[in-house]
Amino acid sequence: MLSIQKSIFKAYDIRGVVGTTLDAGIARQIGRAFGLAARAKGEHEVVIGRDGRLSGPELAEALAAGLQDVGMAVIDLGVVVTPMVYFATHVLGAQSGIMVTGSHNPPDYNGFKMVLAGEAIYGDAIQQLYRRIASDSINATNATAATVTGSYRKHDIKEAYLQRIIGDVRLVRPMKIVVDCGNGVAGAFAGELYRALGCEVQELFCEVDGTFPNHHPDPAHPENLQDVIRTLQNSDAELGLAFDGDGDRLGVVTKDGQIIYPDRQLMLFAADVLTRNPGREILYDVKCTRHLAPWIATHGGKPLMWKTGHSLVKAKMRETGAPLGGEMSGHIFFKDRWYGFDDGLYAGARLLELLSHESDPSALLNALPQSVSTPELQLQLHEGENFALIEQLQREADFPGSDEIIKIDGLRVEYPGGFGLARSSNTTPVVVMRFEAESDHVLALIQAEFGRVILAAKPDAQLPFSTSLT
Repeated sequence: MLSIQKSIFKAYDIRGVVGTTLDAGIARQIGRAFGLAARAKGEHEVVIGRDGRLSGPELAEALAAGLQDVGMAVIDLGVVVTPMVYFATHVLGAQSGIMVTGSHNPPDYNGFKMVLAGEAIYGDAIQQLYRRIASDSINATNATAATVTGSYRKHDIKEAYLQRIIGDVRLVRPMKIVVDCGNGVAGAFAGELYRALGCEVQELFCEVDGTFPNHHPDPAHPENLQDVIRTLQNSDAELGLAFDGDGDRLGVVTKDGQIIYPDRQLMLFAADVLTRNPGREILYDVKCTRHLAPWIATHGGKPLMWKTGHSLVKAKMRETGAPLGGEMSGHIFFKDRWYGFDDGLYAGARLLELLSHESDPSALLNALPQSVSTPELQLQLHEGENFALIEQLQREADFPGSDEIIKIDGLRVEYPGGFGLARSSNTTPVVVMRFEAESDHVLALIQAEFGRVILAAKPDAQLPFSTSLT
């Protein structure tokens, strides 16, 4: 049996390598710790589910046993997308849930996304689970925590979930689409959902296979969308949708092969949502395009930039009552007509609803404002160095000629013609960087400024971009 490692307790979830930092014994301990935390909040039931990873059955079984050890009733949804666990916490009377998923990580990873008494937990709440396990307080508390072992039952949530979406979304005309699930668990549901909405669906890699034999299930990276692009070129389909490994993130590709990144998807969603929620906040993370804030304001909303992280966005949406939020990574959160959690399948349905009004959906998508931009760039560092470097830059870095320096999550520096971002990843020892500008020349100037301040703080840094202006 493996010993518990603090490193698997991340900012927004728990995640480890099966057989190295995560096994059934650890899953059972996590079940006990979470069960005790749920009991402390007056909860008596926990919903669980798992994605299609090969380690899922063993870890889910151990998780359920740990929850039952401390007297919790377990409702097991079986193989589902993460949004189905979230959905179940809204409709089954149990407000706590755990999804066993490695999300978009390689096949040997797995982990746990958690909702505790109606709130996605993050930060210190996750660290408290670690501290409870590490201090052996579980063993000391077990004897008094439960007089009887908790119950266990299986529940099929699929039909209720699909019917809830089908009853909410209306397409004004049938559409022909390509759906690529990358052999992730969304493949078990996406085709059926979109056909029920009236679409003709061409499925790519929708057979659930935890080895991901075709490509990585992560639509945030262009290399994972090439199959969709080719299929759109060689068929009469008009739009491509792609999903990550556990179905909570959406990728979108136009007929002509253009990738519509989530910050531009959010423009279309915001314009629609604000017709029913005028004057309300629309949340977006620090990685999103600088065109988003003026777009939201023009459409009668209040733009609100926030920290990256699906749990952090959900918490801020609860605080503000915002009807919509989104992240550059592909998490889209609808509170308008939905429940406020991130759901790639539902976001896809809402997109199809809007685009079904158009004779040429790609023209509408391609017309959304955009600039020259980079994908996410990663400055690789040693464990802990990422946080120290960002803290130093926040204290010391100077950016002459900038309009504004935003420090809510790392450093986002706004210039008249673009922006640069450097923020610490909360899950791996890297600094995530992104740049956007109105021209390649301005983009290079901004990158050179960031290169200057990073190398001043850490001269041996291997920058993930060129600082040359030639």
